[in-house]
Amino acid sequence: MSDTFPASILGIDGHAHVFSRELDLTSARRYSPDYDATLAAYQQNLQDHGLSHGVLVQPSFLGSDNSFLLDALQQAPAQLRGVVVVDHDISRTQLDEMDRLGVVGIRLNLMGKALPDFSEPQWKILFGHIAELDWHVELHRHVADIPALVRGLLPFGVKVVVDHFGRPDARLGLDQPGLREMLELGLCGQLWLKVSGIYRLEGSEQQNLDFACAALPLLMESFGQQRLVWGSDWPHTQHEGQVNYTQVVEQLHALGCTPQVMRSLLIEAPQVLFDFSMVEA
Repeated sequence: MSDTFPASILGIDGHAHVFSRELDLTSARRYSPDYDATLAAYQQNLQDHGLSHGVLVQPSFLGSDNSFLLDALQQAPAQLRGVVVVDHDISRTQLDEMDRLGVVGIRLNLMGKALPDFSEPQWKILFGHIAELDWHVELHRHVADIPALVRGLLPFGVKVVVDHFGRPDARLGLDQPGLREMLELGLCGQLWLKVSGIYRLEGSEQQNLDFACAALPLLMESFGQQRLVWGSDWPHTQHEGQVNYTQVVEQLHALGCTPQVMRSLLIEAPQVLFDFSMVEA
């Protein structure tokens, strides 16, 4: 399918994963897949839902071995971009090669982990490279810790992307710890957020959707709609039995966005963030 997708952007899925159950998994993983999430299956989902381009994010259970993701990028270089997980001591040569293949950011999946100290020299070197490459740093952590992490990253001059609404708990409402601070930080212009993973917001299906609907106007006011991007989070790891691609697209439409906001979420904002600059919108 990689040779037949539209040359213009119909819609960008800003967050998805591909992997095989046969790959070596990191010992520190919280989850082990028992199925394959293939590039072909992902491309078919895009086509079936009127989308044309996608961003592949390295899943945490593969650690810093990004070879499967990088191979996928090489199969559909104009259609895909990548976000990788790297070790602190990765060389600039390795990063440059990833950049050539379509990587646009690194992910810090900090769920269940100790918070890093970004003042350590190894981070300074890495983030210096990330800033020079004009990549972003993606944060996956519960919202209470997001403000401190963002404040630690902003001095490096990197773009910061917050995963899945900042992983708030929908049951706690809009006044929960960290959320208002995150909204205030959104005004700085360096911060982006993924309108994704609604089903990961801890509450019931209706609570999660109600929270997302209430939070979205605040996010647009703070971040600006030009720094909000949508993602499917396919194949919905740990929720595969309850969630599918069609349902997350339905959740997006249930947010009640205007046509202009929808165009911004699916085309204009992700085109800039993920460097689809050579593709016609």
